[in-house]
Amino acid sequence: MVEQLSPLEIMTKLISFPTVSRDTNLPLVEWVEGYLESHGITAHRWVDPDQPHKAALFAHVGPEVEGAVVLSGHTDVVPVDGQPWDSDPFTVVERDGKYYGRGTCDMKGFDALAIWALIAAHHRGVAQPLQLALSFDEEVGCTGAPPMIQAMQKALPKGSCVIVGEPSVMRPVTGHKGGTGYSTHLVGFEVHSSLMHTGVSAIMQGARLIDWANARNAENMARTPDDVASLFTPPFTTCHVGMIEGGTAHNITAKDCRFVMDFRVVPGESASDWEAAYLAKVREVEADMQTIHADTRIEISQKFNVPALVPEVEGEAETLVRSLTGDNGTHVVSYGTEAGQFQEAGYSAVICGPGDIAQAHQPNEYIEVAQFNAGHSFMQQLVDRLAD
Repeated sequence: MVEQLSPLEIMTKLISFPTVSRDTNLPLVEWVEGYLESHGITAHRWVDPDQPHKAALFAHVGPEVEGAVVLSGHTDVVPVDGQPWDSDPFTVVERDGKYYGRGTCDMKGFDALAIWALIAAHHRGVAQPLQLALSFDEEVGCTGAPPMIQAMQKALPKGSCVIVGEPSVMRPVTGHKGGTGYSTHLVGFEVHSSLMHTGVSAIMQGARLIDWANARNAENMARTPDDVASLFTPPFTTCHVGMIEGGTAHNITAKDCRFVMDFRVVPGESASDWEAAYLAKVREVEADMQTIHADTRIEISQKFNVPALVPEVEGEAETLVRSLTGDNGTHVVSYGTEAGQFQEAGYSAVICGPGDIAQAHQPNEYIEVAQFNAGHSFMQQLVDRLAD
C-alpha cells in the first residue's frame, strides 16, 4: 500500500523546494504530481509558454461532475536574500510551538493540508468532488492564476466554490482590495544641472507623478468611506510608489527615472477609473516635458492587475467555511489574493487558511503548530462534509 504522508511531512517536503518566484517551481510540481499519481489521482500540469520553467498543477477527486470545492494555493515564495534567518529557510524547524521555514505561513502550510485533504477524500470516497489548484507567480502580482483557471475549466468539471488558503488565522475573509500596478519609465534630456532649464530631468518630472499620488491619497483619506470601504484598513484606495531609480550624477539632469505606481482599490471603485486618472496625469506631464525637448517621453505598461474580492450575499464558499469554522464575524483584508480572480471567473470565493499574514515574507517566517493543527482539523471536517 502506498504511504500516506502526514500534513507535516508534506509541508516539510514542499518547503525543501526553494521556489522563489524568480526561479523554477518544476521540481515541486513534479513531486506533487508523482505523489498524487502514486495514489491513483491524475494531476494536470499547465506550463507557462513564456516561462517554461514554471507550471501550475490541478487535480480532481470524487464524482466527475461540476460543483467541486476547490482548495487553492500558490507554490512560489518570496526571496530570503539579506534576511537574518536563525536556521535554514528551506528546512522546517520546530521550536517554541512554531514551525519555521520560508513558506510555512505563506503558503505551503496550506498547500500541504490541501494535498493531504485531496488524498484523504480520494481514499474515503466523497459524494461532492474536491479539487486542488496550485499556481505560480502569486508573489509577483498573481499572474499565474488566470491562465491556470482557464486551463482547469477545460480539463476538469467546473468547481462551484473556492477556498483560497492565504493566512487568515482560520477566519473566513470575504473581501479584499484590488491591486493594479503600472511600470513607469520617464525618459528625459541630459544637460549640466547649471543649465537645467534647457534639459528635462526625468526624476524631477517623475516626482510630479508621485506628488499626484500623494494628493490623491490625501483626498481619499479625507473622504467619508461608504459601507464597504469602511470595512478595510485603511478605508480608502491607496496610491503608492515603493522603489525609484534613475539618474547618473548629481550635476546632470536625469535621463531616466523608473518606478511602479500601484493602486490598492477598495471594492466598489473601478481600477480602470484609477488607470484613466493616472494616464491622464502622465500625458499632462509628458506634454510639458516635450515642450522643452521633443525626444522626451513617458512609457507606461501594466505590471499586474489583481481584481478585488467582493463580499458575496450568502455566498456558497463563505457559507461552507463559516459552517466549518463556526466564525460568523466580518473579516476583510487590504492585500490582494487569487480569490478575486476565481470570483471574476465565476466561482464563489473566500479566503481561509492557517497562520497570520504578519509572519509572511519575514525572516524566520513561521506558522504556529496550533494554527497548522487547526488547519488539519478544518480539512478533516471538510472531507467528512463532502463524504456525507
